[in-house]
Amino acid sequence: MATSDRLQTIAQARQVLLHERSGAAVPALAPWLQRGWERCQSWGLEPGQRVGFDAVSASRMRQVQEASRPLVQAARPVLAELVRAMGNIGYFAILTNAEGIVIDVHGPVDRNDRRADVIARVGVDLSERAVGTTAISAALTELQPVWLHRGEHFFDDNSAYSCAGAPVFGPDGLCAGMLDLTGVEVAERPALKHLVRRSARSIENSWLLAAPHALTLRLNWPGNQPGDDSDGLLTLDEDGRITGANPTARQMLSLDVGHASTHASDVFAMPWENLFDVAQRDDAFYEVPLWSGLRLQTQAQRSTAGRSASSTPRSSGKALRDVETELIRQAVVKAKGNVAEAARALGISRATVYRKLGSPKG
Repeated sequence: MATSDRLQTIAQARQVLLHERSGAAVPALAPWLQRGWERCQSWGLEPGQRVGFDAVSASRMRQVQEASRPLVQAARPVLAELVRAMGNIGYFAILTNAEGIVIDVHGPVDRNDRRADVIARVGVDLSERAVGTTAISAALTELQPVWLHRGEHFFDDNSAYSCAGAPVFGPDGLCAGMLDLTGVEVAERPALKHLVRRSARSIENSWLLAAPHALTLRLNWPGNQPGDDSDGLLTLDEDGRITGANPTARQMLSLDVGHASTHASDVFAMPWENLFDVAQRDDAFYEVPLWSGLRLQTQAQRSTAGRSASSTPRSSGKALRDVETELIRQAVVKAKGNVAEAARALGISRATVYRKLGSPKG
């Protein structure tokens, strides 16, 4: 769609929903965006009223900065690369906490332009109640990457901005903030939605790996070799407890979010100690079974930071081959001798069950 046509379509949508107060769905408007506009209207906000771009109090900001320190530290190297990727197109990066309060800013902010200066300040409140629907509020509410251009922002005062935003999740799986890419009266760049999503994933992974842990597992489905930011990442302590996971790993393993402690033995259909043994194998990748019957390809790496020799996990004393055989034998016993049922539960063929049980133990 040509730029002029797109702006006209946005203007027509604003007229229908914001001024004519039509409650019907507007075809030209994304459902998540219409929900944002309607939230603002339900709070009594009007598109034409002025936006203050106020900062939170100094005491509140000290609390926010302390709570956000791990996120800011994990984000800074990623944001440096992000700014380089954006080149000279006139966009800059804003990092907020989960409430929409700015906690860091990177990139070429024109401080002589008030429209850029007022939003690119650490401590300014850019929540939806404060500044209306933006990429920041939409990403934090919908928990998905978004793109907003000019008049898609709720307030008229924000119609100069074009923004891409993506939520950032902490090691516990909860949304901890969001990453926003904003330009003032710049050309529309929808590709930034992909860039901001990838950058948010990089921040999540950096944060996860910086937190204390004893073992990192890179996860992917068989046939897809682990090795980049698209991998599932899972971290364990020396006792096999899961200390954190990125969103991809949580989806792969059906892990709940929050602080509830989950043990590796609740997820992997093998002795958890052998996950540490995988890190010592010469071959980089190993296929691990899940209790769901699925199998994942994993690359394991021990953490070199914050772990003493005395914290080495207890060894099961068994080779991985023998562990697999024992698991198959247990599955057959559980299935009361029904080899087909045991094979289905383990996600392997009956021939593999017979072969494994027919071979002598080493």
